This record gives sequence, structure tokens and C-alpha cells, in this order.
Amino acid sequence: VKEMMSLITGVDVDEEKRQKAVSNILVLSREQAGAEFIWKENLVPAIVTAANKSVSARKSYGIKRFEITITVIRILSELCKNNLERTKGILRQVGLPWLIEHLYIVGTDIGLGKESSLGNEAEAVFTATEYCFQAILDALAGKHMTFKRDEKSKYLEGNKIEIDAVLSLLLVSCTKRTLSAQGRDAILELIMKNVDSTAVDWAMSFVDREGVQKMLEICSELPDYKFESSMEVTDSTSTLVAVTLGKVYENMYYDKAREKFLSKVDDFVKDRLLDPDIESKVRVTVALTALLRGPFDVGNQIIGREGILEMLLVMAGTEDEIQQRVASEAIIAAASKKDKVKPIISQGTNILKKLYMSKNENIKVRGLVGLCKLGGSSGSDASIRPFADGSTLKLAEACRRFLINPRHDKGVRKWAIEGLSYLTLDAEVKEKLIEDKQALAAMVEVAKSGDLSVVYGFVTTLVNLTNSYEKQEVIPEMIELAKFAKQHVPEEHELDDKDFVLKRAEILAKAGMTSGLVALSKTDSDNCKELIARVLNAMCEMAELRGIVVQQGGAKILIPMALEGTVKGKRQAIQAIARIGITINPEVAFPGQRSCEVVRPLLKNLHVECSALENFESLMCLTNLAGMNETVRKRIIKEGGLSWIEHYLYEDHEMLKRAAAQAINNMMLSEDVIKMHEGKNDRVKILLLMVEEEDKETRFACAGALAIASAYSKKVCDKILNCSQRSIELLQFLLANPEQELQHRGACIIANIMNTSKRLAEKMIETPLMEVLMAVEQQQHLLPEGEASPKVLKYVEESLRLAKEWKLIKSSDDADQGSDVE
Repeated sequence: VKEMMSLITGVDVDEEKRQKAVSNILVLSREQAGAEFIWKENLVPAIVTAANKSVSARKSYGIKRFEITITVIRILSELCKNNLERTKGILRQVGLPWLIEHLYIVGTDIGLGKESSLGNEAEAVFTATEYCFQAILDALAGKHMTFKRDEKSKYLEGNKIEIDAVLSLLLVSCTKRTLSAQGRDAILELIMKNVDSTAVDWAMSFVDREGVQKMLEICSELPDYKFESSMEVTDSTSTLVAVTLGKVYENMYYDKAREKFLSKVDDFVKDRLLDPDIESKVRVTVALTALLRGPFDVGNQIIGREGILEMLLVMAGTEDEIQQRVASEAIIAAASKKDKVKPIISQGTNILKKLYMSKNENIKVRGLVGLCKLGGSSGSDASIRPFADGSTLKLAEACRRFLINPRHDKGVRKWAIEGLSYLTLDAEVKEKLIEDKQALAAMVEVAKSGDLSVVYGFVTTLVNLTNSYEKQEVIPEMIELAKFAKQHVPEEHELDDKDFVLKRAEILAKAGMTSGLVALSKTDSDNCKELIARVLNAMCEMAELRGIVVQQGGAKILIPMALEGTVKGKRQAIQAIARIGITINPEVAFPGQRSCEVVRPLLKNLHVECSALENFESLMCLTNLAGMNETVRKRIIKEGGLSWIEHYLYEDHEMLKRAAAQAINNMMLSEDVIKMHEGKNDRVKILLLMVEEEDKETRFACAGALAIASAYSKKVCDKILNCSQRSIELLQFLLANPEQELQHRGACIIANIMNTSKRLAEKMIETPLMEVLMAVEQQQHLLPEGEASPKVLKYVEESLRLAKEWKLIKSSDDADQGSDVE
């Protein structure tokens, strides 16, 4: 380490040697002991100095000088990871300004022109810096710790100064004009991930520090209005702002907090609308669109104010392309609530039609999407038609033309998919689209590009096609009551019957939609991840499609979705994983470490709140996983899985009981599980009593589990014989059973007990069990060759041989010799 530090801090050291030395320190910092050594030896200041030297020498040496800076930032990340003491120390020694300045890099810093792409080097700096900030915030939030009730709030209160310092700096920096566009997105991502109560609970502070106004200011930036004071933004910036504002609003838990949030938005809107300039109205409209995509309740309140909707319709009706574009996007976003759709249909349909007739394709497609959204506003209710019959099919055909035309840019095709996402609530459109192989191929092509702005439209279309959206449970009595009260009752289209839905899912799977979902699974939106999980689960409902899903990478993306996201999204992902694990060999579906990673989510679906089908599928998958290897079995035990599985042995549901018994049978291959059955509990007794179950497979599984356990444990053998007054009777039931599989297991258990000790063997000989053994032996010898069971005969003969060895019985030859002597 001393040699490496001399290379790092040396004056005349070759830059490549310095880089290698810093890289070696990074490797060392990834080990807990190494990180502790670096910290205790106070090497951080020297390492940061090396990064500063590389910055000053960058212009002389070229682009690669970023490598040292990136590596140093990564070292700081490793030191901060899961360690509060080191994190606070680094904040004192290094300081936040040093870190934040690496997000201000522009093209000229790496020898490129201002308008040039920043390149891989600068992107790596942004990624490393963002990761470092996240490591700092995770340590301050105690992400590596498990808290009880109020402990987390006390922990956060203890780190309040540092948390405020970090997030306040990020919030102040996000509106700086000198900040690069990618750097701004990195800051917005950090705020978005950490502002809510699951992280550092900073939502109220965000509002108090004018965060709402700053976000609206950022998202109101337009490339069309470029000045020297303009902020650099990317295509993703507005989406990040919308998600951030949505998360903040979700954390406004009481009325006064929500009123405060709304008043901040009101102040921004009023301030801009007081300016008579058209540019101000355009910026307000763009900000309003972001609100409608994030905290839509706030957006709907604003658009419901007198004159706002009328302003949008007037802007859409002008000849100015910018006004048309932003107004149409706002109208599309606003047409989500039924109470807003009616006035838009009555006042705005003609304007949207006019936009659709525009020669500018960007305007034309937005007008089309607006009409599509209004056309799909009735949802899946076949009894309501917002437009005349056949209109939705015509709109779908128009979207198709935009989608399949390769000369259209990515943005136009994205809007076409979004239009289809609204229209595919109509069952006729679903059938029309599913038969169009060219359109499906175009959708996959757009999705595979990985452009996250297409996620919602693409995934929503697939959710509609597979009918995997959430449905409310319909109670027949409530329907009758609604009809009696002359209330409208939604009707389902005949093309949405189960057979049609399964056929559509099959076509989508074979069209390669899974690969498109895999490409878009990098989205940060938990709601979009839930939709992806719903589609994959719908495909996995058919056993023959599960192989296609695995082949195209579906199983790989389901695991993180099962661990993080919305509650409903996690359940959908877990069910899809379970279905895959039932049909496909887990070693193929979940290779390597993944087989252990799926254990925890599968156990979550054993909760009583989940449906019986979810319980059953998880048990079946766990059964297959338990049969893989000892590593997986140990993981199931570590996660407390055995108790969850055993819970279902007591269920009245036959299939659940069978699946639990089969899982226990495979788990019995673990020595740890056998030791659990040796303890002072009724586990062995329950399995023994269950060999009389009506269900054949349950009987086989319970008897098999006892056969395995008795082969490895003398204590289990003792418990089998002594745990119940009916033990001998149940062993007789197994041994004399007409089902050879069950008879084989019973003979194996008896042979294992006979082999344990003379005491147990003697106890068995004193019962009618010995007569049954002899009778079974004779029966097996008398049966024809095809009907006899060699396995049963082997264990029966083994039991009789052991009885002779223990000198508990005599063979016929020994008895004859005794009589001759007399």
C-alpha cells in the first residue's frame, strides 16, 4: 500500500503508473478490511489530491485523464458504502463542492466543442459521481440497517444536518445554468430516489426550500426558446421532474401539506400567466403537462381552473407550431379523468382533428394521439362509444401507418404506440392489431432501441392486449342492485373472452415482445415495472410460452422486479417466476446465484393475503428449487421458508396440502431439516399421520419424507415408533398397502428403524408388524414377475435379515437344527 501511495502522491510519476496504483486502491477498498485500513491510515486526502492533479493536467494529457478522477470517486463510494462513520468523515475531509463540480462537465472540458456529445469519459464521471452521492445518502439513511418502528426517524434525525446539506446542495445546483444536461439529469435522479419516506424523508423540506418552483422551472425549458441563460436539458429531463414531483406529492400526508404544495404550483402558474408574452404561456403549458404526468391530482386542479382549458384549446387552434405541439401534449395528458374528457370532447375534438390534418408530422401525430385518447376514454366498457362506430378502428389504422413507416423518426413512432395504448382498450382494435404482424414487429423494433420514453405506451398496449390490467371483483348481487337502481353497468366485449386473451398472449410471445420488455425494464418507474411484470405473468400463464419468456431474458428481469417495486407489481413478478420454475428446470431458468435470489420473493407469495393459486404455484416452484442442491435448501431454511411451507400442511385445500408435502419431501434432503425433525416437536408425528391422507400424491410425499429422514437419523426412527399410539398401525397401513409406491416407502421406513438399534427392532417384533413383513415377503415371491416389486422385496428381506442378526427371530433352518439336537 505504501508503494502504491508513493506512486499516487509522487510528483514526477508516470500517469499510467499513477492510474494503476489508484485502481489497486479501488480493489482494496471493495473489501471491508481494506476499506477500514485506507480510512484508519488517513489515505483519503492523498487520493483526492491525485484526482486534483489529474484535473489540472487533463488538458495537457488528453481525454484519458478522467480515468483517475473516476477511480478516486469510486474509491470514495466504496468507503461510504454501509458505513456512517466513514461517510461523515469523507463529507468533512473531501467536501460536497468537490463532488458536485464533477457534474458541471461540458464538452469543452474533454476537448470537444460545446455542441458536441460529451462522450463515454464524461458519462462515466456522471455515473460515478451519482453513485457516490447515492452511497452517501444510503449510509445517512441507514439503508444497510434494519429498524424497528420509530428507530429510523431517530436515526434520520441524528443525521439531519448532513442530509440537509447534501440534498440542499443538489436542489440548489439543479437550476444552475452552467450545469450540463446529463449532470442535471443525474441530480434529478438523486433527488427523485431519495426524497420520499422510504429513503431520507425529505419531501417537506423539499417544498419549504422552493423545490416545487425549481422543478417547474426546469421542466418548462424548451429547446425552441434558447437564450444564453437557458438551462441545458435532455429528452428525459421533463419525465424525471414529473416523477420527482409525483413522489413529493405522495409524501404530503395531510391536507395542509397538500395545500402548501398546491399553493407553490399556483404561485408559479400565476407568475407566468401575468406576463402577456406567448413564451410564458407556452412554458406554463409544458409545466402543466409535467404535473399531469406526475402529481396528476394537482395538474387536474390547475387545469380545472377557469380559463386554463380554454387557453390550451386556443393555443392548439393557432397556426404556431410550438403552441400547437405543447397544447396538444397537455390536452393528451389532461384527458385521463372522465370529468375532464367530456369538455375536451365537446370543445376540443374539432381542434384535434385540425391538428391531425396538419402537414407537419410531429403535430399531425399529436393530434392523432389526442383523438385516440378521447376515443379510448370509455375503457373496456363495450356499451359506451365516445365517437361513432368504426371511428376507433380508423384511428388505429392511422396509428399503424405512422408506426410501420420506417422513414418516420423515433419520436413520431413513439407517439403512434401511445395512441394504440389508448385504443387497445377496445376489443375490436385488439384483434385487429394482434393480426398485424408488421405492426407488432415495428413495436418490438422501437422497444428494443431502449428509449425509456416509449415505456408507458408500449407496455400499456401489451397490458391491454393481454387483459392483464387490474380488475375489480364483480359481485353478481351488486350488478343486479345497480341495474335495479338504473345505474350504468359496464359490459365486457365478447372478444375479451379467455380464449381470445390466451391466443393474443401466445402471438405476442412468439412475436418477440419479451425482448422488447427486457430492453425497457431499466426504467426507474415502479408503475411501469408493474405493467411489465403483468404482461410477463400473462404470458407465463400458458405453460408452453414459459420457455420463450426465459429464452428472451424474461426470467432475468423478473427477479429484481420481485424484490423492489409496487406491492402489486412484486406479486405479479413473483407469480411469473413461480410459473417458470414449475415448468422449466430451475437450473436452466435460474442459473447460478439466481436460484437463491428467487427464494425470498417466492416465500412472500406464501402469505395468507395472496390467492390460493399464488400460494400453490410458489410451493410448486420451491419444491423444484429444493430438489436442486444443498445451497438452495440452506437459503430456504435461512429465510424461514420451512415454517411457511409446513403451515400449508394444515390447509383444507387438497392441492395446497399436496404441494407443501412435496416441498417438505425435497427439503428432507438437507441434514439441517432432518435435525429440525429430531427436536422436541410434532413434525415427525404430523408426517406420519398424513400417510393416511385421501390424496395419493400427498401420501407418497409424506411417506417419502419419512423414508429419507429415517435413513439418516436414528432419532427420527425413534420418533416414528414412539410419537403416536397409532405408529405401528400406520406402518402396517404403509406396508400392506396395495399401492406399490407407498408400500415401497413403508418397507424402507421399517428397514431403517430395524437397522437403528436392537431396542427399536425388538419393539417392532413384538407387534403384528412382523407377521405383515413375512406375509408381504411371501406375496412378493408368489406374484408374477411383472407385478412384483423388487424394491419392496429388497427392504422386506432386509428387515427380516436384521431381525435375525439381532437374534430376535430364527430362520426355519435354525429351528429344524434345534429340533434335531433335541
